[in-house]
Amino acid sequence: MLVNMIDILNQASDNKYAIAQFNINNLEWTRFILEEVNILGVPAILGVSESAIEYMGGYETVANMVRNLIKYLNVRVPISIHLDHGSSFDSCKSAIDAGFTSVMIDYSRYDLETNISETKRVVEYAKEKNISVEAELGPINTNESVDISYVNIDDCIRFCAETNIDFFAPAVGSVHGPYIGEPKLKFELIKEINEKCRIPLVLHGGSGIPDELIKKSIDCGISKININTELQQVWAQGVRENLNINNDVYDPRKIIKFGEQNIKNMIAKKIELFNNKV
Repeated sequence: MLVNMIDILNQASDNKYAIAQFNINNLEWTRFILEEVNILGVPAILGVSESAIEYMGGYETVANMVRNLIKYLNVRVPISIHLDHGSSFDSCKSAIDAGFTSVMIDYSRYDLETNISETKRVVEYAKEKNISVEAELGPINTNESVDISYVNIDDCIRFCAETNIDFFAPAVGSVHGPYIGEPKLKFELIKEINEKCRIPLVLHGGSGIPDELIKKSIDCGISKININTELQQVWAQGVRENLNINNDVYDPRKIIKFGEQNIKNMIAKKIELFNNKV
């Protein structure tokens, strides 16, 4: 069933575990994720970037695909379809109007005043539609960056209070994409933000962070962790390995499925970790 993220993330925050956001790139990936989380009996968030939306044919195409797959596969766990890193009010509005149940507005590249004002616009529209909103303050770097960004605690308190967002993605030392070197998470900062802002916190750039650091971040207050790169990496590995020993296969449906088990194994591993069972 499709839901916004409020209840499932508040429960995660209260009970010290994290919900996984797995980004989708096509119909097959969406099906793989839905099948696995349904078997495991856990809620999940399907993250969709603007580039993935364009690739798959638009907001309505993506929303209808997810909705119909949930029905076709008889998915019984809560699922949220979430716009990842929405770049504008119009992008978030398009996602909400198409049937997304949650959106992220990312104005972290702008100054604090602009970030607050534009985030408030999205929140006001989303609340009328019972849609949850995530926003970022930082920004969170890519692995090409020399310096790692960290938020200021006073800015975090003001940002959360004035925007009335449901979930908060502060820059605490993670990066998007594969890591070069070691992650530089500031756990005391995560803990302080959690204590003073009192809303579920989101860790972007969750791929490649060692398990012990993931568990510590959850203990400090992280309630949602985004995974994309690692799914792409293990899927590509499975496809390459199988193509090398199956030179006669040309059906694209079979080729895409060569990475299915790797994706499902990674999903199961992450969910076990995020629930502090390993």
